Amino acid sequence: LPAPNPRPKSPLASTPRAHRPCRTMRHLRRKLTLRAHGEQIVLVKRKQERIEHVWMKAFLWALHLPDHPGLEVEVDVGDKYKPDVVAMDPRRGRPRFWGEAGAVGPDKIEHLVTRYPGVRLAFAKWDRPLDPLRDTVERAVHTTERTAPIDLLRFPPDSAEQCVDEKGRLSVPPDALTQIRVSNAEAWH
Repeated sequence: LPAPNPRPKSPLASTPRAHRPCRTMRHLRRKLTLRAHGEQIVLVKRKQERIEHVWMKAFLWALHLPDHPGLEVEVDVGDKYKPDVVAMDPRRGRPRFWGEAGAVGPDKIEHLVTRYPGVRLAFAKWDRPLDPLRDTVERAVHTTERTAPIDLLRFPPDSAEQCVDEKGRLSVPPDALTQIRVSNAEAWH
């Protein structure tokens, strides 16, 4: 009797190469080269980092790039926390946009909400309910006067397949995610 094959055959093995969904296989690569709005970014997936975290950073970058040229990923801004995505105000040397992807503790949320009341904040989750995050953000918002909005974003589990083409071009249509805006600011409504 022949020995059984210990590894099951991949469902892609019989699919012609031209028809394979390379977007879903991208997680096997260490570097992602992505494009949006005429700009390009290269993201490196760290060993312990989940691919969803990398995708959320990319989506935050693509979503906010039109309003915040010069948006960067994982840059030290001289704060005790390092943003996942940030746009700096070159005149003031402070962030004008700060984006966080994935798990963010209540201490960090309160710090960002109160230390940067004029900075637009965005918190992204991958296939997680936004209500617990909204509760934490609303508690922090009530402790300060903010003049900039805070966006909570939920990306569904198929976001990489829906929002990235085979050439690495990102396009995140508004209906591809759930978005909640939180703030006590009236000026931007």
